[in-house]
Amino acid sequence: MDNLSLLNVIGELFSDEISIAVSNTKEYIYYRPSKRIDLKVNPGDPIKEGTITYKALTTRKKVSEFIDREVYGVPYHGMAVPFQYGGSLEGCVTAVYPVLTEGKSAVTVKTNDGWIPFSFEKVKYLEVKDRKTHVYADGISGTHKDTLQEFEYLLPRDSFIRCHRSFIVNVHHIQAIYPDTHSTFVLEMNDHTRIPVSQSYSSYFRKLLGF
Repeated sequence: MDNLSLLNVIGELFSDEISIAVSNTKEYIYYRPSKRIDLKVNPGDPIKEGTITYKALTTRKKVSEFIDREVYGVPYHGMAVPFQYGGSLEGCVTAVYPVLTEGKSAVTVKTNDGWIPFSFEKVKYLEVKDRKTHVYADGISGTHKDTLQEFEYLLPRDSFIRCHRSFIVNVHHIQAIYPDTHSTFVLEMNDHTRIPVSQSYSSYFRKLLGF
């Protein structure tokens, strides 16, 4: 088995919620993003100062801490463990977890007339179109400044699932799920809106909903 195959097997041991990075002492040699968080790291990218990978390599100790959005553009919590061979530092394995925010229970959207706040439980789905994030609730819709990726950290993870690069849905407002072509699905929401589940998210979506 070659090194890449071995790394892919190791990656399968971790949850779909976790991104995995493996580096030598200078650059990343493997990266598997999760569906919930992607630091946009590529093999060959240098290890940035301020990351937990950098901290683990420089201290030669396991590091587990929160990293703010200034490093990669998104906040994350991670754990990095350096490894040695023959007494020499060889590299590091890093697990990256999405940040779970607490305390907020409502979202305020901009409409033509002003701003309207409503609770998360009333949100049916979010959609990106025309470079704006649109939020849809019961008889209400508006735009918000946050991206879908930022909403993934804000919304309750037991209710909201990313199903497409352009959509996040509230599972409590799904009325039916229909099969579509090439292992994809179409969701019918309880307001009769139809939302696609793309192929890249289909297995993740099925796993979370248990079907």
